[in-house]
Amino acid sequence: MHIPEYSQIVRPLYLVTHRKNKFHWGPEQQQAFAQIKQEIAHVVALGPVRTRPDVKNMLYSAAGTHVLSWSLWQKVPGEIRGQPLGFWSRSYRGSEANYTPTEMEILATYERVQAASEVMSTEIQQLLAP
Repeated sequence: MHIPEYSQIVRPLYLVTHRKNKFHWGPEQQQAFAQIKQEIAHVVALGPVRTRPDVKNMLYSAAGTHVLSWSLWQKVPGEIRGQPLGFWSRSYRGSEANYTPTEMEILATYERVQAASEVMSTEIQQLLAP
């Protein structure tokens, strides 16, 4: 399952339980707890990998200011929208933060193909970028 911005949502909960911090449950923690409960109730289930010839694999990526993100979807003819197989993201490492926007997009493309290949154990049929 995937919850968008999970780490940002639960950060107040993590900080209150961190060993160095004194435990204090305030409005910020209560709001984070309520929000994560709501997100869990509406979570997107990840689908199984389908390998039929009529299944299209769609791979999306984005290179933001601080993070790379990508997702892998499959669509069977007749489906209105595809089924997500996975979502990934990571922060830039070291000098990657100094890359040009074009270099960041190339890095995001490379990372997404690597991650998708591990999930699919095959080549990606179709690559799409926003």
